[in-house]
Amino acid sequence: MTTRLTLRRPDDWHLHLRDGAALAAVLPHTAARFARAIVMPNLKPPVTLTAQAAAYRARILAALPAGARFEPLMTLYLTDGTSPAEIGRAKASGIVFGCKLYPAGATTHSDAGVTDIRRLDETLAHMAEVGLPLQVHGEVTSADVDVFDREARFIETILAPLAERVPRLRIVFEHITTSVAVQFVRGAREGVAATITPQHLLLARNALLAGGIRPHLYCLPILKTESDRRALVEAAVSANPRFFLGTDSAPHARHTKESPCGCAGIYSAHAGIELYAEAFEAAGALPRLEAFAAHFGADFYGLPRNTETITLVKAPWTAPPGYPFGEDTLVPWRAGETLAWQLDTGTTRDAAR
Repeated sequence: MTTRLTLRRPDDWHLHLRDGAALAAVLPHTAARFARAIVMPNLKPPVTLTAQAAAYRARILAALPAGARFEPLMTLYLTDGTSPAEIGRAKASGIVFGCKLYPAGATTHSDAGVTDIRRLDETLAHMAEVGLPLQVHGEVTSADVDVFDREARFIETILAPLAERVPRLRIVFEHITTSVAVQFVRGAREGVAATITPQHLLLARNALLAGGIRPHLYCLPILKTESDRRALVEAAVSANPRFFLGTDSAPHARHTKESPCGCAGIYSAHAGIELYAEAFEAAGALPRLEAFAAHFGADFYGLPRNTETITLVKAPWTAPPGYPFGEDTLVPWRAGETLAWQLDTGTTRDAAR
C-alpha cells in the first residue's frame, strides 16, 4: 500500500480567489500546494479589462504569505461588448491566459456575462488568431431546461457549433460534470480540453440530500448522477491529455451558504491536491495523478512543467469546522470529517527530472 506519494508540483487550472480580506484568507491554502492557478475573473464588478486584471494580479501577489512561490495566471470576463482590441491588449500583456465565458445568469456573479455567443464571433476569431484560450462555463440558462440537463444542452446548441465555427480557437470546457461532456471532449477537434473538479470525482447528486439539504455541497454545475461521476473518474485516470485538474474551489461566507437562497460553490483549496489523491487511489490509479495534476494543463497552455515536487502522506487528519474569512467564517468541504491524505509541508524541492 502506498503511504507516500511524491509528484511534480501541480497547478490549479480553475480557481476562485475573491478579493480583499477573503483573498488573504484563502490564498495561503492554494499557494502551499499549487505553483500556478488560472484565476477566475468573476469579481463584483468583474475583471473585464486587461488593466483590471493587472491590478487584481498585483493584489494577489501582495497577499501571498512571506516566502510563498505562486504565480496567478489571469483571465478576462467576457461580456457582449468585449472587443478584439481588448483581446490584443490581453495577449500583449503577458499576464492574461484566457477569457472566461459565463452565460449570463449561469452561476455566481455571472449577471454581466454573455447573452448571445454569436455577438462575439469577431472577438473569438481574434482570440484564435493570437492564441488566447476560451474558458467556458458550459450550461444554458433557459428556465425551461432542467438543471441536470443544462450541460448537455449547452454542448448541443452552443459549444459544438462554436468549436466548428472557430476551428483554431483553443477551448477549455470547465468543470465538466456528465458522461456526455466526457464523450464530447474525447471526440472533439484538436484544441479542446476540459477541467475536472474533485467534487465531481468524489460526489454524486444524492450527496446533496444525504440526511437533509447539504448547502456546502451545492455548486454549479450541480452534482450529477453516479454514472456521470464514474465517467468523470474514468476520464481523469485515463492519461488522456485533454483532461486535467481544476478545483473550481469557490469560497463563500457561511451565512451566504446557509441561507434561504444559498450561493453555489464548494471550498476545497484547503485540501486541493489531497482530495484528488483520494479519488485516484479509489480508482487504483495513483501513479497517474501526476500527469493529470502537473503535466496536461501546463502542456495545453504552452507553459513549462514545474520543476519542484511535493509529497503527500497517507496520514488521516480532520478538516476544521471553519476558517476565518474576513469578518465571517468559511466552511470547507469535509468540515469536521477525516481526509486520508495530507501535504507534507517540508518536502517541496526541485524535481531535477
